[in-house]
Amino acid sequence: MRMLIIPLAAVLTLFGIRAAEAHAALDHAEPGAGSTVQTAPREITLWFTEKLEPAFSTVEVRDADGAKVDQGKVQASATVMRVDLERLPPGTYKVHWRASTVDTHTTEGSFSFHVGQP
Repeated sequence: MRMLIIPLAAVLTLFGIRAAEAHAALDHAEPGAGSTVQTAPREITLWFTEKLEPAFSTVEVRDADGAKVDQGKVQASATVMRVDLERLPPGTYKVHWRASTVDTHTTEGSFSFHVGQP
């Protein structure tokens, strides 16, 4: 019986550690990473793989010159984060996000999208 309990305890511990170390990865975004859209979006929406802590999760959008083009008020709920945008002229924009989960793990990343003709 002891020979069965030790491996079972090891497996349960391993799965427990992995669950406790979960990080929010970007699942998908609208507009999508690397995409070209003909019509300028009014907001950026990001979907994550883990529940977010709204107070510590952020997203900002900048144009090719580095000027901020989001309206600043990030909305985060469950696994979704969004921010409204100013009116965007044709060009390339960079989205930088920082996602903090309810268990305080933080991840961040960035991607670009293009408005107008490719």
